Amino acid sequence: MSTDASPDITGSTSAALNGTPLPADDPERQLIAKAVREVKDTTPLAQSFTNFVTVNLVANAQLAAGGTAAMSYLPDDIIDTAAIAKATYINVGTLLPFFKDALGNIARSLQAMHHPWVLDPVAAGIGRTRSAILWAFRSAPPTIVRGNASEIIALAGIWDLNVPSAGSDTGAKEGTTRPAGVEAVDDVDSATNAAIVMARYLRSYAPNHRAAVAVSGATDLVTDGDTVYRLPGGSSMMTKITGAGCSLGGVTATYLAVADPLTAALAASALYNRASEQAAEGCTGPGSFQTRFLDALWNVTAEDIAASPIIVSHVPTSQNSVSPDTAGTA
Repeated sequence: MSTDASPDITGSTSAALNGTPLPADDPERQLIAKAVREVKDTTPLAQSFTNFVTVNLVANAQLAAGGTAAMSYLPDDIIDTAAIAKATYINVGTLLPFFKDALGNIARSLQAMHHPWVLDPVAAGIGRTRSAILWAFRSAPPTIVRGNASEIIALAGIWDLNVPSAGSDTGAKEGTTRPAGVEAVDDVDSATNAAIVMARYLRSYAPNHRAAVAVSGATDLVTDGDTVYRLPGGSSMMTKITGAGCSLGGVTATYLAVADPLTAALAASALYNRASEQAAEGCTGPGSFQTRFLDALWNVTAEDIAASPIIVSHVPTSQNSVSPDTAGTA
């Protein structure tokens, strides 16, 4: 691994991030509604290199949200399609031997093209090959990282980000999380500092210095490094179907095709909360829930999504964003 410098950023305590409800007339809510409408009006293409197990649900969710899907595992095909796609989604859930070199090359090509993309670091922290693939993204990072709390904490460790730990409720350093396959063993609040630091790191590489990190859980967390948004709600039935998180990553890319990273991550999380709640009403089990969920993704309105409960808090400004000079190079 490279010994390049890591960003020196301090996070903030959970007490400082209790937050207040996002006002109904806040411009961010208007941006969320605009993104939802624009996806349905323009059906943007967001391609995916995703988990074999969940590829069907990812594609169907993108279509149900109003976008267009394209799925591929050929590096040249992904790079060529990026020229016409508005965004790309990469998920490392199931690995083949050639992925170790191919995914890093894809990321570097997307970076050279200034092409926005979403990373789902599935099972981060498990196995040397997976860690090597995720390390390769460090010097050509995505626009948005979306994962569960354990994955975000583990990825921050793999990338050697300087994540502060101010107690058990405010963050975790590498090694304190316990990877458990694709399931989270950490709560969302414990990943707050890692998410903030990671968002600032991503911003240092983004052409327009805009990026976001989304952490899924009982209450979702989305941050651009300056502001933390928490989105309560959703149905526990989402944990009973394969691919809920993977498909959320794909839909996040669909919104990234038309919106800035923060808005895309917020819109996708809010959509999934509202759609899963609707789907859970009257479902008789995981099978009927998944069918109803796809229908709800199609039927939930931009107004309902934008009106979702959102708690907002601002990160203390004692530390500024990472500059490209100090963010590290590989």
